[in-house]
Amino acid sequence: MADDGTLTASILIFASGALAIMLFGTRITRVVDQLADRTGVGEAVAGALFLGAATSLSGSVLSVTAAWNGHPTLAVSNAIGGIAVQTLFLAVADCFYRRANLEHAAASAPNMLQNALLIVLLALILLGPITPDLTFFSIHPITPVLFIFYIYGIKLVQSAFERPMWLPSRTRETRADEPDTHNRHVSLGRLWGEFVVLMLVLGLAGWWLEPAAANIAAKSGIGETVVGVLLTAISTSIPELVTSVAAVRRGALTLAVGGIIGGNAFDTLFTAASDIAYRPGSIYHHIPQETIVWLVLTLLMSGVLLMGQIRRQEQGPGGIGFESVGVIGIYVLGLVLMLG
Repeated sequence: MADDGTLTASILIFASGALAIMLFGTRITRVVDQLADRTGVGEAVAGALFLGAATSLSGSVLSVTAAWNGHPTLAVSNAIGGIAVQTLFLAVADCFYRRANLEHAAASAPNMLQNALLIVLLALILLGPITPDLTFFSIHPITPVLFIFYIYGIKLVQSAFERPMWLPSRTRETRADEPDTHNRHVSLGRLWGEFVVLMLVLGLAGWWLEPAAANIAAKSGIGETVVGVLLTAISTSIPELVTSVAAVRRGALTLAVGGIIGGNAFDTLFTAASDIAYRPGSIYHHIPQETIVWLVLTLLMSGVLLMGQIRRQEQGPGGIGFESVGVIGIYVLGLVLMLG
């Protein structure tokens, strides 16, 4: 009975943390949209740096805390599972934009470059387990490489926004990234202050979730991989779903796509940060086979999405693009392989 009581308490704690992430994650999309306009960095870059990082903070804190507490499988499974489900959320957001395929309407060179960056970062993580188990101060060489590639990639994304080498063809359904002239009465300092507070709340929620998730995995017997890929990854990714749908409804289409893809690129750093926090050695060599399957499937989803960004199909099956249909199918395949 004690175990049952502990499991029940962990589930309640987990649910409360997930609810907090959903509520505060909803608000942050409005703040980031305004910051994108007021700072002039553009919605794609704001989606990567501001929205992606902020809404991913709870998952990042959870993964790092799990690694520090000696749960490497939970840490990595949460990171990879989060990227997979957030890619699925982009297909869900596509369903909410009925005028055209979301990737058609939100055509953007920076978003395409972010997706290419994501594929490179995922490939580096996949390379980790097959490299020699060598570390320096318990840190695998792949970890600093991930940070370097991410920083360089974000610089390329910013350059593509400021000095684009090509522009997508404009159609009647293309929605350009244009600054909103409303809400100019809100000071920039207030926006930054609200952004920082919301980030801190989301980070604390991730810290709150980690012990509950580890206890659910231990007491229920379902294992850290399933808990990481499904429970923690989905719950800490709720802000991405809420904010992407909210951004679509606000007409900030580039922000909606950039927030998901940019957030996914940022989420690859969960693994790098977790490797630093995991003191016994390389965390890459603790990635279970089931998580590697999800890593490969996420690479596949990202590749299909990039094809859709280039193809720019205006209408597809069910009013969404072929890439959204493909992403949904690949994610369902992952669930079948894991639970079947």
